[in-house]
Amino acid sequence: MSQDPYVDTDQTTGDIQDPSGVITVPGIDDFARVEKESIERLDAEITEPGDEVFRSLDIQENEREGGNPRHSLLHALVVIVTDHPDDGDQSGELVAELLAEEDYMVDAVLTVESGKSAIRQALETAVVGGADLVITVGGTGVSPRDKAPEATKAVLDKRIQGLSQALRSSALACNAIDGGLSRGVAGVSGSTVVVNLASSRAAIRDGMATLCPLVRHLITDISRA
Repeated sequence: MSQDPYVDTDQTTGDIQDPSGVITVPGIDDFARVEKESIERLDAEITEPGDEVFRSLDIQENEREGGNPRHSLLHALVVIVTDHPDDGDQSGELVAELLAEEDYMVDAVLTVESGKSAIRQALETAVVGGADLVITVGGTGVSPRDKAPEATKAVLDKRIQGLSQALRSSALACNAIDGGLSRGVAGVSGSTVVVNLASSRAAIRDGMATLCPLVRHLITDISRA
């Protein structure tokens, strides 16, 4: 084999050394070279992920977030049950404020008299309107005018006694007596969760803290049906 007169060969290693003193290993470029056809074949075999993959990733991300209530906007309606609608009851504003803190869109705060038909009509309007959650405040005691539980039972498809029991237990623990002794019920009407709360500020604050995470779980179950 003829040798390039301008390239020296290292006699000890057999490596080729050019005049600049840089040693190269024969054939290294051959090992690094990939045929163009092979690259094109690999490119053809690699497919882009479809839309279903991205949807699955979105679902997994939502599951990792644990159904955090702050990741979706739900609609709620508040019904204030009172014998004195013109007294300027502020409990509705408190409930609306607490709902907003949990990222609910409060569509309306209604004030109705404590008659069973008025309460039922307000609940049915909320259900037909597509509210995710309806909270009634007041009318859960034992006086003849306390009709919220009876009106609510009339519109429920399913009662969720665990939720109303949790509200009573929590209220007693924080000394919200009217909440602990409440006859309030909770359940589902269509795709709407309906909950009765007692009317004291202590019962409202404690009740909202108790029910919000539980209701989120219920709404998630309903949406999967």
